[in-house]
Amino acid sequence: MERIGLIGAGRAGTAVGAALAAAGHRLVGVTARSDASRDRAARFLPGVPVLTADEVTASADVVLVAVPDDLISDVAHTLPLTSAQYVVHLSGAHGLSPFEGLAATPVALHPSMTFPGGLVQLDDVMFTATAPDAARSVVERLVKSLGAQVQWVADEQRARYHAGLVHGANHLTTLLSQAVAVLREAGVADPVATLRPLLAATLDNTLRSGHHALTGPIARGDVDTVAAHLAALQVLRDRTATTYAELARATVEMAAADGRLDAETASRFTEVLDGHRTVGPGQDRTGETPR
Repeated sequence: MERIGLIGAGRAGTAVGAALAAAGHRLVGVTARSDASRDRAARFLPGVPVLTADEVTASADVVLVAVPDDLISDVAHTLPLTSAQYVVHLSGAHGLSPFEGLAATPVALHPSMTFPGGLVQLDDVMFTATAPDAARSVVERLVKSLGAQVQWVADEQRARYHAGLVHGANHLTTLLSQAVAVLREAGVADPVATLRPLLAATLDNTLRSGHHALTGPIARGDVDTVAAHLAALQVLRDRTATTYAELARATVEMAAADGRLDAETASRFTEVLDGHRTVGPGQDRTGETPR
């Protein structure tokens, strides 16, 4: 088992640190500068000493730099790292560049999981790693000790990898928040209860079948229905109609590419969606902002 040093007691670092400790690894220390970080460390890492960054680093085989993305490089370059150590960050967006020039072996290790606070179950979570070949055995040992999975992504593909996660997860929150608001505007008393079974089935079907799970008016070729939706959403004077139109455009392209829409129907959808482009949030059909 590895000796783990934790630099930072934020939500992600604390959750991963606690999981590593539960898996039998020794947490030699954690840094915690703010009151909130010290409270989090005391609650979720009981018995782990709160030390200076230098003290944590000096005692560890693996130094986990669990700080905000923009601080990773600056913090890591203040640590007394040696060539016998591994230095790891948890950022999805960054690859190995924040550790450039350091003596320790660099590792980018991102868990595909959200950390709202508190402990998180990491078994079966996919960790995406970027590291030199010399670090692969250590990374795989750490991840598998958590009951999790590991996959490898090239350094130059980290931004694209992270964009895929953000588009699928963060933007899903935006989409569902808009959908709930639209249902509420329509007088639906419990939008969440209305959406929940449909969303659960759609998510499950899409994860299993990809774009073949598509249903709804575009898959059926119901151009007039989509036009009516856009007209109804436009009066909300926010970005929901624009979001709907752009996602509908992507959906039309996908349905046309796999043969579910013929060229004529796809063209009619495009005409409806192009007509919406001239109308921005808070504007009427002439493009003017009502007073």
